[in-house]
Amino acid sequence: MQAPRSLRSIVAITFVMSLIVVILGAYTRLVDAGLGCPDWPGCYGFITVPQSASEIAIAEDRFPESPVEVDKAWPEMVHRYVATLLGLLILIALGIAVAKKQPLALPIGLTILVIIQGIFGAWTVTLKLWPQIVTLHLLGGFATAGLIWHYLIRLQVAPLQNVPTQAGWVPVLVATLLIIQIAIGGWTTSNYAALACPDFPLCHGQLLPAMDFARGFNIMQAIGPNYLGGELSNEARIAIQFAHRLGAIAFTIAAIWLITHLRGLILFLFAGAVLVQFSLGVSNVVFDLPLAVATAHNFGALLLLLLVITILHQSSTRSSVG
Repeated sequence: MQAPRSLRSIVAITFVMSLIVVILGAYTRLVDAGLGCPDWPGCYGFITVPQSASEIAIAEDRFPESPVEVDKAWPEMVHRYVATLLGLLILIALGIAVAKKQPLALPIGLTILVIIQGIFGAWTVTLKLWPQIVTLHLLGGFATAGLIWHYLIRLQVAPLQNVPTQAGWVPVLVATLLIIQIAIGGWTTSNYAALACPDFPLCHGQLLPAMDFARGFNIMQAIGPNYLGGELSNEARIAIQFAHRLGAIAFTIAAIWLITHLRGLILFLFAGAVLVQFSLGVSNVVFDLPLAVATAHNFGALLLLLLVITILHQSSTRSSVG
């Protein structure tokens, strides 16, 4: 039986908002605006970006080590505003679920997750872009959108036709590799390692360049004082980029395997998404990380996750029915 229309509608709107938050988060990160406002939740102590000469003077007096850059402060604040709206929508969905006596596990889980995301958002600023927090914040954004999509499916809003009937454990493998690859991608961008290898398919003209995996993947590295621009050696960044490329190869091989089990529309959607995502990754290197391409690459990873969630859901549903 379908859930009440009001709940389905608000969750659908919330899902669209979660996609916008992910896109804005990627854009903010890629234009180095993560510290566009040095405080949280305001911006230099204001609820919006200081604009006038007097406001800027007050702001720079409050934070003398952080000169006001309006072009970077606005992306950060817009991201915060939209993320706050997402949180409110999730609370509204929870309220409707309670009022309509609907199952509460997913809306409560989403509420907890968005609160954690808010904490990570604050720590991203206060810990000055510490890579561990930036990566967890990115993963939290993907998890939020993915869980809302799962909720839509459970509410019988998302279409689920023409997905595999005998894929077995292959979707689980693909999902596992995709999550690992997304995490490595987050670690790559938070450590400014996206262009550590300026060529493709080789790296600095070598098949196996000099790499420092120990430092590149040292999750116990010290905090701050400011991680803008990164602190790792070139060899450490190359190790991160190299791992990201290996992850892409592993995921693509598993994805091709899964594609052989797919039928109908989902086959073309998933195959197309894999092809486009791989092309965007290569384009990031070849064309020196264009903003539009890099943002699309981030969003493409999310679309792949949503498709895999769809496949997993229907595979498990048909297995239980069978």
